[in-house]
Amino acid sequence: MSIEIANESGVAVDEPSIVSAARFALDRMGVSPLAELSVLLVELDVMADLHERWMDLPGPTDVMAFPMDELDSARRPDAAGLGPALLGDIVLCPAFAKDQAKKAGHGLLDELHLLTVHGVLHLLGYDHAEPAEEREMFTLQNRILADFRSATAEAERLAVQRASDSKVLGAVGLEHSDHPEPSDPNA
Repeated sequence: MSIEIANESGVAVDEPSIVSAARFALDRMGVSPLAELSVLLVELDVMADLHERWMDLPGPTDVMAFPMDELDSARRPDAAGLGPALLGDIVLCPAFAKDQAKKAGHGLLDELHLLTVHGVLHLLGYDHAEPAEEREMFTLQNRILADFRSATAEAERLAVQRASDSKVLGAVGLEHSDHPEPSDPNA
C-alpha cells in the first residue's frame, strides 16, 4: 500500500503516525494492498480556499477527502482491475484541528488520527449527511480508532520489552542479534 504524506501546514506533526493510522484504517476496511493514497497537511488559508471552492462553504475546515474518481455505488475505488487503485487525497488542517483537539480534551495527534480515519472512510464512499449514514460511519470510525489505539499501545509495550530484554542480555554478556551469522557449510 502506497501512502504519500506532505506537510505544508507549518505545524510539526508525527507524519509516520498519521500514515500508520491511514494504513491501519485501509487494512481494516479490506482495501487492496495495491491502493495508493495521498495525505496533505495544509495551512488555514489553503484549507479555507479548498472548502469554499469544493464545498461552497466559507472558512477553513478540519478534513476534506477527494476521491480519485466518482464512486460507483456497486464498486469501491480499490476494486480496480489490474493496476494500483488510486483512492484519492485526504487534506488535513492541523491548525484547525488543534482547536478541536483542545475542545475534545485530547492531543493534536489523536485528533489527526481521527480525521485521517474519517477521510479514509469518505474515500471509500461513507458519508454522514443523513442520520443513519452518520451512525454507521461514526460507529465504524470509532471502532477503527479504538483498535488502532490498542494496536499502537501493544506495539509500544513490545518495543519497551524488547529494549529491556536487550539491556539485560547485554549486561550479562550474552550477544543478542536479530541476524545471527550464517554457519559455513564448508567448515
